[in-house]
Amino acid sequence: MRLVSTLLAASLAASALAASNCNGNDALCQRLYSNVTYIGTHNSYAVGTSAADNQAKDVTAQLNDGVRALQVQTHTNGDTINVCHSSCALKDGGTLQDYLTKVAAWMNKNPNDVVTLVMVNINNHKPAEFKTIFEAAGLDKLAYAPAQAASSIDQWPTLGSLIDAGTRLVVFLDNSADFTAVPWIIDEFTNMWETKYNAVDQQWACAVDRSNGQSNSMMYMINHFLDKSSEILGQTILLPDRDKLNVTNAAEGPGSIGFEVSNCNMLYGRNPNIILLDFYDSNGNAPFVAAAQMNGVPAPTNSVTPGANVASDASPSGTAAPQMSVSSIRGQGVALIPAGGLAAMGMAVAGLVAGGLMF
Repeated sequence: MRLVSTLLAASLAASALAASNCNGNDALCQRLYSNVTYIGTHNSYAVGTSAADNQAKDVTAQLNDGVRALQVQTHTNGDTINVCHSSCALKDGGTLQDYLTKVAAWMNKNPNDVVTLVMVNINNHKPAEFKTIFEAAGLDKLAYAPAQAASSIDQWPTLGSLIDAGTRLVVFLDNSADFTAVPWIIDEFTNMWETKYNAVDQQWACAVDRSNGQSNSMMYMINHFLDKSSEILGQTILLPDRDKLNVTNAAEGPGSIGFEVSNCNMLYGRNPNIILLDFYDSNGNAPFVAAAQMNGVPAPTNSVTPGANVASDASPSGTAAPQMSVSSIRGQGVALIPAGGLAAMGMAVAGLVAGGLMF
C-alpha cells in the first residue's frame, strides 16, 4: 500500500508540471538538470576572425542553434566589468551588462529553455558587483538559487520545475562566490568539476583537473577544445587549432566529442553535463546530434550552418583546412590589432605569457 501511495504521489507531482517542452524535448522535463548534457561555447563572446577569437557567431545565434551553456571571462576594464579574452587589450567583447542583456532578450523569447552561464572571475570581483549588473540586464529574476551552497548530482531540480518556477538561468562563478550574499551565483568547483583546458592533443583523457569537492558526486564539464602553439610578435602562445576542428567537433571517431565522452564514461559511468567547444558550428549539427544521443532523445531538426569565420579554416566534410600561419596573422594588420596599436598588443601578449595565461 505504501508503494502504491509513493507511486501515486510521484505521478501527481509529475502531472503538476506545467512545462511540456524543455530544452526542445518533452522527455527532458522530468530529467534532473544534473542529468542532462548541454553543448557549451568557450569564450562565447569572443566572436570574429582574430587570433583571440573562439567563436564565429554571436551569443544570440549560438542560443538559436541550440547552445545551452555559455562560458565567459570577466575582466576589470576601467570602471566597468567587461567580457575579455585573457586581456581586454587582446580581445574586448564589450561590457558584461551588454552581453547579459542579449542573453536576457533571448531567454524572454524562449520561455521553455534552461540556460547555464559559467563565469571566470579573473579579477576576483565580489558577487554583489555581478548582482548589480545582472539586475540591470534583467537576468536576476531568471536565476536559480539552490537550497544550499553545494549540491550533489541528485539534489538538482528537474528542467520542468526550473521552467515552471521561471528560474531558468543557472549561474556558476569559478571563484569568490558567496552563497549568503548572492545565493543564485553558485560556486562552480564545489558543484561541478572541469577537465584540463589548453589541450594540444586529441587524447582527451577526461581526468579531473579542477575541483573543490567530491568529484564522484558532482556534475562535470569537459573542455573539449583543441589548441596549438603559435608565435605572435616573438611570443609563443596557444591559439585555437582550427585545422583540426573537423575532427575535434565531430560527433564520433578518434579525437571527437564522442571519443572523449566515451573515455569519461569509462572512468565515471556517466556523461558530462557540459561539453565546451570552440567554433561549435564548424561541423554543423554534429555536436547537437551527439548531445541528443547522450540524452536519449531524438536529434534536433534545425540546421546549424558554419559561421563565416570558421568556414574558411575548417570543413565539416573531413578535409583538413589550411593552417593559419604566423605570417597570415600578422598580414591581417589592423584587423587583428586592438585599439592601442601594435606595441600595446605586444606588451599584452608578453604579459600574458609571463603570467602563464593562455588562450
